[in-house]
Amino acid sequence: MTIADTSTPLGTDRGAAARDHLWMHFARHAPLEAGARVPVIVRGEGCRIWDDQGREYLDGLAGLFVVQAGHGRRELAQVAAKQAEQLAYFPLWGYAHPAAIDLAERLAGHAPGDLNRVFFTSGGGEAVESAWKLAKQYFALTGKPNKRKVLSRSIAYHGTTHGALSITGVPALRTPYEPLVPGAFKVPNTNAYRAPHGLEGKEFGRWAADRVEDAILAEGADTVAAVFVEPVQNAGGCFPPPPGYFERLREICDTHDVLLVSDEVICAFGRVGGMFACAELGYVPDIITCAKGMTSGYSPIGAMIASDRLFEPFKHGDTSFLHGYTFGGHPVSAAVAMANLDIFEREGILDHVRRESPNFRATLEKLHDLPIVGDVRGEGFFFGIELVKDKATKETFDDAESESLLRGFLSKALLEAGLYCRADDRGDPVVQLSPPLVAGQAEFDRMEQVLRDVLTQALDRM
Repeated sequence: MTIADTSTPLGTDRGAAARDHLWMHFARHAPLEAGARVPVIVRGEGCRIWDDQGREYLDGLAGLFVVQAGHGRRELAQVAAKQAEQLAYFPLWGYAHPAAIDLAERLAGHAPGDLNRVFFTSGGGEAVESAWKLAKQYFALTGKPNKRKVLSRSIAYHGTTHGALSITGVPALRTPYEPLVPGAFKVPNTNAYRAPHGLEGKEFGRWAADRVEDAILAEGADTVAAVFVEPVQNAGGCFPPPPGYFERLREICDTHDVLLVSDEVICAFGRVGGMFACAELGYVPDIITCAKGMTSGYSPIGAMIASDRLFEPFKHGDTSFLHGYTFGGHPVSAAVAMANLDIFEREGILDHVRRESPNFRATLEKLHDLPIVGDVRGEGFFFGIELVKDKATKETFDDAESESLLRGFLSKALLEAGLYCRADDRGDPVVQLSPPLVAGQAEFDRMEQVLRDVLTQALDRM
């Protein structure tokens, strides 16, 4: 392929311009000041991406759990251009446009139960923010104004706005911005690899769900509005729900009149097999929050999908949900989402994920023969590999060792070997893999090969 122009329109080297002007997200900039060059990704096709030096990488993270249909889908770009020519922008503040109407109807049709009301946002964090605000206002309107608190799980990530960050259970992300929004409390997560008391299976599922009830009772059921949970928890490394967990959690929420929010910003739109992961895993929440894969990343959009029960108080008198976003339900993004879901149906992407997920798992589980690999877990096309210092005892790495292993070696070595993925230590050290949903055995084998080579090098360094 032709190497992309490495200079900006002003003639500056793009690496230098990135160093001097671009403030990257969740990024350490000191290496750039010391002379390192930021990777500049210029093109994508299917499951592969290329940088401005012509180097090719396997996209093992779908960008950021986003590019479900794969890179380079020309029809999605064409749909965006056509919509922009016809109506590039109009808000949903008391008005509507066809793209948002059509997409809302389609999402409601896929959502389980009576989740029929779609409130559009610009992205996932805004959807989570919207869900907490709705929970507060709903209970205020229905005579329970003290129900304002929320529960979420330890190490879980739910967004960066002050409300969503309060719900987030990663202390290192929260501390610099405290005090945050009051009323957010944490419960244990569903990391079966490190389950307490030797619990496993349904016993662990029951134990983890019952800790939610303990927290509701400790805070006072008349003060708790909602529980926020991901179907498969991202931060910490892909924690699936143990058997019976969501069945018991739904029962607890019903008993105490607490809303169950399924945060599917990552897990929706095929990532774990179904259009919505809650339906795939067999539970019906009160609210779904979603984003990312709705457009496969070709245009930004998110949504909060609420039940008819939650919308009921807003159907009468002069009541309104006093909340909104300038770009929520953007016409171009909504049109792209419709076209993206057309691709899902036409190409059978959900069935492909369900069919290939066992093969993906089996390929990654080959890595169990490495002493550094403690656990391989996940669902669909969403897996985490937990790294350990001692496999027999499950001893993890301390902070300094984790820093040296992940940031000092693994992240750079994996990319240099041609695999873009995530080495993360929000919790215990893990490598996360979440490729485009069009990936197959060739991509699985390549990921396993690169991981085997690089993790073996990591063992030698230890």
